[in-house]
Amino acid sequence: MAKNIQLLLTENVDNLGIVGDVVNVRLGYARNYLLPREMATTPSEELIKSLAAKRAEAQKHLAEVRKQREAMIGKMSGLEVTLEKPCNDQGILYGSITQNDLAEALKKLGYDVKPREVRIGQTIKRIDSYDIHVKLASDLESSVRLHVKADRHIEEDAKEEMDFDNEGNLIEKGKEPRGERGGRGRRQAPEAAPAAEPEAEAKPEKKKAGKKAAAKE
Repeated sequence: MAKNIQLLLTENVDNLGIVGDVVNVRLGYARNYLLPREMATTPSEELIKSLAAKRAEAQKHLAEVRKQREAMIGKMSGLEVTLEKPCNDQGILYGSITQNDLAEALKKLGYDVKPREVRIGQTIKRIDSYDIHVKLASDLESSVRLHVKADRHIEEDAKEEMDFDNEGNLIEKGKEPRGERGGRGRRQAPEAAPAAEPEAEAKPEKKKAGKKAAAKE
């Protein structure tokens, strides 16, 4: 059974093609998405010719969009974006920065960027500055500088020098790794103090002295 099928696009489909394109797609994608939405059909010479005018219009629109995006990428060079987020006293965010957060911030500045066009190369979960990659097409890309700041004032003496692992998790200082801790021998219990010597019994002379005193009375 064939896994792919050839279809004629009757509408523009993101990341696939424009109206009038004949494309090869997976059978499941065709049955579950393209065909039910009438975005594609079985190709034929007659249908291709009938879509020629619509295709020319789509190509003209794409050329205009391309020109706008080239201008946007040019303006984006050197752009700096600031996001204020809630965090604890050490600057750790209560939630990571997402592609949606950045896309929304760019839109507010006048840059129409989709979340999938924002490329985050690391987990962003603390206040700091980061370089973010924006890729609109294979040959249309730029970088912006992101500044993540706290949404409130944080006292300087509350901040500590922090280290993070590759996944962005905080490494608590002052704690030894388990491997190192386990490699050391157990602490020996302190030696017990020597038992106190028993008190010496009263001397017989003292007892005799007591008897003589009683006799005199």
